[in-house]
Amino acid sequence: MALIVQKYGGTSVGTIERIQEVTKKLIKYKNEGHDLVVVVSAMSGETNRLMALANEVNDRPHGRELDVLLSTGEQVTIALLCMALEQQGVHATSYTGGQVRILTDNSHNKARIMEIDDNNIRTALAQGRIVVVAGFQGCDEHGNITTLGRGGSDTTAVALAAALKAEECQIYTDVDGVYTTDPRVVPEARRLDQLTYEEMLEMASLGSKVLQTRSVEFASNYNVPLRVLSSFTEGGGTLITAEESQMEQAVISGIAFNRDEAKLTVLGVPDHPGIASQILGPIAKENIEVDMIIQNTGHDATTDFTFTVHRSDFQSALQILSRTAETLGAREVTGDDKITKVSVVGVGMRSHAGIANTMFETLANESINISMISTSEIKISVVVDEKYLELAVRSLHKAFDLEKVGD
Repeated sequence: MALIVQKYGGTSVGTIERIQEVTKKLIKYKNEGHDLVVVVSAMSGETNRLMALANEVNDRPHGRELDVLLSTGEQVTIALLCMALEQQGVHATSYTGGQVRILTDNSHNKARIMEIDDNNIRTALAQGRIVVVAGFQGCDEHGNITTLGRGGSDTTAVALAAALKAEECQIYTDVDGVYTTDPRVVPEARRLDQLTYEEMLEMASLGSKVLQTRSVEFASNYNVPLRVLSSFTEGGGTLITAEESQMEQAVISGIAFNRDEAKLTVLGVPDHPGIASQILGPIAKENIEVDMIIQNTGHDATTDFTFTVHRSDFQSALQILSRTAETLGAREVTGDDKITKVSVVGVGMRSHAGIANTMFETLANESINISMISTSEIKISVVVDEKYLELAVRSLHKAFDLEKVGD
């Protein structure tokens, strides 16, 4: 039988009753003969509670001490899950990230995994035990506790699966897989049986919240098969693997969207080499990420430069850009934080023409104006007014026949 790494998120272990339900799943897999390594998050709401406590004491807590605090959430879960398993007569051993030895760099609150010592885990597995590991954490070379930042438990699970050469890394969540788009926007959306790493990376980076980009990148780099499953319902979920050339891929796999976008434009900037760096350099120094970029050069030796940022960074970016524009002698700065990005994604684009035309024609038929366009080999993204988001997603889902996926 196989070695499987499973990860359960905060909602999956949010109460004692849910921990007991997870226990039943694990015993079922164990009875089928599988070796199991289980990665768990803190119980839902616990990390936020700990963060609030920290902020009550210190509005700017030191990164090292914050990691010591936040890591306790996962420690509670691993202990409770092992207790629940032992109560059912199944031997289990819990490990913190430091006990496994998940070695990270020393970037507190956003550490990156450098290597994993799998000896303790393999010893416990050889004894017939289920191994339960705290997600989201590790330790640096000096033994300091570190946390991995957003999506850290997924990253822990994928990294362990890579180190242990597991057959599969199963991510259990509150949804039963990856859908063609958000079913809350398009009720006809269908669960996808399979996606490539590339497609999942695009969908995650473009707004799909099922998996964090970082964990998918890790899986792709180490060729770890990922499967997204529901903790609450049975089903095969969605398998995410490397592209198989012999498979006949759907042209479009899904539609992603991101509501948290804002657009900034500087008009009438003198057009000379290095102008893009002069505009974006001050933005980058403030750790503000830039997404889509458009530059239009006019006949009067000036250029208009437009880019998008996360909506939470809009006001900061606008202030920085206004100062930069004054220095550069630009004519005007404008901003809009009522936009959204809609993207069609699919590896089938590589071998099918006309995708962009279908997308643009569909939006035009609904009188939806496009203000920005960005493309890659397997995706086309457009920026539209926020008020048209749901209409755009529903129209595109229908135009590309995505409701038929899986029929």
